[in-house]
Amino acid sequence: MNFPAMNNGRQTSAVETAADSSSSAFSFISKGWREVRDSADADLRLMKDRANSFKNIAASFDREIENLIYSATPTFTLPPIRQSSEIEFMKKLHPKISEFRRVYSAPEISRKVMEKCGPRANLGIDLSRIRSTIAAEVFGTMEEDMKGIIEFNKVRSEKLNEEGQFGEWEPIRVLKTRFREFEKKNSTVEIFAGFKNNEFVEKVKSSLKAICKEPQESKEVPPLDVPELLAVLVRQSGPFLDQFGIRRNLCDKIVENLCSKRKNQLVLRSLVAGEPPAVDPDKINDELDLRIASVLQSTGHCSERGGSWTDFMKPDVTDGKRHVAIVTTASLPWMTGTAVNPLFRAAYLAKSAKQKVTLLVPWLCRSDQELVYPNNLTFGSPEEQENYIRNWLEESVGFKADFRISFYPGKFSRERRSIIPAGDTSQFIPSKNADIAILEEPEHLNWYHHGKRWTDKFNHVVGIVHTNYLEYIKREKNGALQAFFVKHINNLVTRAHCHRVLRLSAATQDMPKSVICNVHGVNPKFLKIGEKVAAERELGQQAFSKGAYFLGKMVWAKGYKELIDLLAKHKNDLNGFKLDVYGNGEDAHEVQSTAKRLDLNLHFQKGRDHADNSLHGYKVFINPSVSDVLCTATAEALAMGKFVVCADHPSNEFFSSFPNCLTYKTPEDFVAKVKEALRNEPQPLTPEQRYNLSWEAATKRFIEYSELDRILNNEYSGTTIRKSNGKVIARSVSMPTLSEMVDGGIAFAHYCLTGNEFLRLCTGAIPGTRDYGRQHCKDLHLLPPQVESPIYGW
Repeated sequence: MNFPAMNNGRQTSAVETAADSSSSAFSFISKGWREVRDSADADLRLMKDRANSFKNIAASFDREIENLIYSATPTFTLPPIRQSSEIEFMKKLHPKISEFRRVYSAPEISRKVMEKCGPRANLGIDLSRIRSTIAAEVFGTMEEDMKGIIEFNKVRSEKLNEEGQFGEWEPIRVLKTRFREFEKKNSTVEIFAGFKNNEFVEKVKSSLKAICKEPQESKEVPPLDVPELLAVLVRQSGPFLDQFGIRRNLCDKIVENLCSKRKNQLVLRSLVAGEPPAVDPDKINDELDLRIASVLQSTGHCSERGGSWTDFMKPDVTDGKRHVAIVTTASLPWMTGTAVNPLFRAAYLAKSAKQKVTLLVPWLCRSDQELVYPNNLTFGSPEEQENYIRNWLEESVGFKADFRISFYPGKFSRERRSIIPAGDTSQFIPSKNADIAILEEPEHLNWYHHGKRWTDKFNHVVGIVHTNYLEYIKREKNGALQAFFVKHINNLVTRAHCHRVLRLSAATQDMPKSVICNVHGVNPKFLKIGEKVAAERELGQQAFSKGAYFLGKMVWAKGYKELIDLLAKHKNDLNGFKLDVYGNGEDAHEVQSTAKRLDLNLHFQKGRDHADNSLHGYKVFINPSVSDVLCTATAEALAMGKFVVCADHPSNEFFSSFPNCLTYKTPEDFVAKVKEALRNEPQPLTPEQRYNLSWEAATKRFIEYSELDRILNNEYSGTTIRKSNGKVIARSVSMPTLSEMVDGGIAFAHYCLTGNEFLRLCTGAIPGTRDYGRQHCKDLHLLPPQVESPIYGW
């Protein structure tokens, strides 16, 4: 039998294969043998170790044979042999074994092994001669025991074939195991040595370090010391100390003095020497704000918004965009200002792609739709109405606006001729998108608002006042008394729910936190009509073939009373003057009968879109209304290049700068302006004038006056987001001012009052509007209010 030494034949073949293909980086055996060949010293030591191991193998083999003779092995089962024959056989076998031991244990064996045991050698122990000698002895002297010996050899060979060559011998097994470990060790080192400098591995290691890094920042932030606490107290107490004659600049110096304790009292020394402070006061305040924010952040302080300190003024901006929610009180197809203008505002805010926009409009049940929407137009689902709105908008502006339209439950009030929200309107804006809110008619939205305070849910709330409600209420019975209460209610609710209020003109009541600015534009199609008219006039064509007209909803408050009074008083002065009137409304029959009774030269027609082709030929638009805040029809007439005759009123102040706008102060002046307009031709608009009427300019004015530009750039005063060590941290607002505390008290009182159904009904609310009803749940797929907001105990 041949016993290959350590499987050299198989390994030698692997070495040759590895030498031929050097690109096999994962060949364990080839890599190990290549290192052995490259190092002569290591090769020599390996050969000596192998020679010594073969000596041990020979000695072990001798011991195995002796053990076989002197002890019974339970692994083999031999047939019975006569005692005398067995003794004689083993005695004759003993000299042969001794000779084998002397041969393979002699010193010459080492030299022979080192000669043959090279990388390409195949060393084996040939025991065939021993087997033939043993067989000859047996056949020559003990023929009767031949069968037993043959069976012994058969069993022995079967055992060896089952377990492998010397499978159960400890020296061979240990040698093979160590050799495999040697090859594995060398190849593994080479493999991972290649990965060690790999760029991918370095990135993975750095990422794991960043993930597993302990938040050391919070531990390193020292607490506020006594001077800093005093500085915060003095700065927050500025308005209070001012009542005792302590000027603000003195408080600032005290704050600077206290804060400079951490900087070796530099400011204190400059003050003692009578020199200007060496530290910038603004920088001192900013550093103090950052210190407070850092300490609160390190302590895990949570704001009243429910998030951590870093969550304040930080909405979901994973895509780098802020969220703007526009909430209004009307929707198309009701062609009113609070339905059209917020729609355009949403479209042009979304057009800039700097922020995500959501338009929240009221959803009316079918019974209310029949009362509000023109031409008996109704919708079976919010999706149908949304498609109608988007189609109308795209046709008007000429581009597809990318913003979201959502609906909230609303009910129509016949007495007030307006839509009243049902339930908490703010809940229809998800909290993750509650960033910036634009309330179109904030007083209207919050008269009966029983829900979360807008300024608590949103970071910045802007209110836009559209309607002069006081002017309408004064026309009703006991109007003066009602207007008194409504005026103060409007002030309270806008103060409690808005950070900023924009008034379209001075015609509205003066409200807290308000500024006056026209943030409305005209539909782009009116500007195109004006450009077309100007082009026709340049070609010498007659652009206007008709005289004067008036267009508006036919209710007395929309200027019809003033119009009939002026025409009736100066009927003789305007002899031959004919006026076409377009409009529909609740007072249409009464208005027409009054004009007929006074024998006024008024020709009434059904209402139509101001951009209708039948209206393009009129040269003069007359609008005597003084109840409007900012008449949209006046802006549209100017955009089309027409003359506009209107009252000298705060609602028309924005238009008075246009040369085609003729304002009057007295009835006699009205007659003179009408005649002037009929006698002359209007001037073409300049590019600057057209731009001022556009929605692009209106959006720019809105962003500026609402302070939305600073909000979008994270620079809003009072809650400025600043960067410290690469992180965004908001200024401290943990100590509200006295004004903020008063606003919070007003909001709480308003919430309590609007929660009582009896008080709601006494103030004119629609029954059942504290929560939305069953039909709204069905149309908008809402949970019942009892499930959405359960109330326990009362």
